[in-house]
Amino acid sequence: MRRSIACITATALAASALTAAAGTASADLAQGSVVSANPVNNTPHVLDGTVRAVAVVGGLVVVGGNFEEVREAGSGKPTLKRHNLFAYDMSTGKVSTAFVPKVNGTVHALQAGTSGWVYLAGTFTTVNGTKTGTVASLNTTTNKLHTGFKPNVNYRVTTMVRRGARIYIGGTFTQAGGKARTAVARVDALTGAADAGFNFSVTTPRSGALKVYKLAVDPADTRLVINGTFTKVNGQSRPQIAVINTGKGTAALSTWATTEYADACNLGAFDTYMRGMDFSPDGKYFVVVTTGGPYGTSTLCDSAARWESSATGSGRKPTWVNWTGGDTLLSTSITGAAVYVGGHQRWLDNPQGHDSAGPGAVSRPGIGALNPATGKALSWNPTRTLGHGVETLVADPKGLLVGSDTDQLGHEYHGRVGMFPLG
Repeated sequence: MRRSIACITATALAASALTAAAGTASADLAQGSVVSANPVNNTPHVLDGTVRAVAVVGGLVVVGGNFEEVREAGSGKPTLKRHNLFAYDMSTGKVSTAFVPKVNGTVHALQAGTSGWVYLAGTFTTVNGTKTGTVASLNTTTNKLHTGFKPNVNYRVTTMVRRGARIYIGGTFTQAGGKARTAVARVDALTGAADAGFNFSVTTPRSGALKVYKLAVDPADTRLVINGTFTKVNGQSRPQIAVINTGKGTAALSTWATTEYADACNLGAFDTYMRGMDFSPDGKYFVVVTTGGPYGTSTLCDSAARWESSATGSGRKPTWVNWTGGDTLLSTSITGAAVYVGGHQRWLDNPQGHDSAGPGAVSRPGIGALNPATGKALSWNPTRTLGHGVETLVADPKGLLVGSDTDQLGHEYHGRVGMFPLG
């Protein structure tokens, strides 16, 4: 019999909506053990499109992406219309009938606010018929838009992290919070106004449009890592990845620099081969995953790599690398017990593979877990349907949430969203 999930007791949040109380994102939560390979059986089924973002808001799981139809788990359940965003009760799997927003474009990123609010970012321009730009905030209880939050971002946002009173966003925009901000910005979590102490020149794309694809912020909000098509930040060479010291007051570009992501990695197919990133719960290191092609160990294409947060200066090298042997990794989440990676990979521990299983390769279709100290694949192997793969991984006190564009998870139908419980 499949496991059901215990009810989660939400931590008390700030009393007023979107207040600037310090907050901890779910991805920063340490877990003492690796999650079960047996997913719960009550998550709703997204029937079309792709799940691109997940956030836990109190007892609700908020799910975003590009889709139109959702159905609760179990036989005989009706199909529900949901426009790129919905929420379900974590304990029961029941889809919320109070939170029924209409979002006119893809939701690429979600972050929990306080008091039941959630931030969303993507390619949409209206929410519930109101013009918002590509970043907005909604109340998950009332379905109401927070009209006082006005970041007015003018183009696509692909990545977002909230740290207390500050929200970091990345994408292909040129305006945010009433100021000129190109590809990366920090805005006030209550008003959406641009932070005057955060303004960077991100330039010189290696290919295609200038964009920040992903960003990650350490739990203490002292370091920000950005990746994307850029090769320079503030005029300094930073091929596809840069570290910014955030801290208190004015943010500054770190001296941390590496040329490990300067290789072409199938330049004709990818404007950037950088994909997901995450910091460890203690902030001591971060992991970067990539796409790019089967080039062996001469590049960091199609790999997961650990980088130490305290390092400074040029010529930085990764602590360890795990190569897939030619398959894309899209997402990662670090819990302390494991570095989870997702994508459409067939193998891990495969440095000699070239779209094949090389010596030492282990089968980990679509999702796997790495030893944080060595980078080697752990035995955890739930498997999933191969396809575009796992778009997002989010750690929670009760387990690991998964969003993707394919339906099978652990040999069963889970409809593009799933959860692996702890214990």
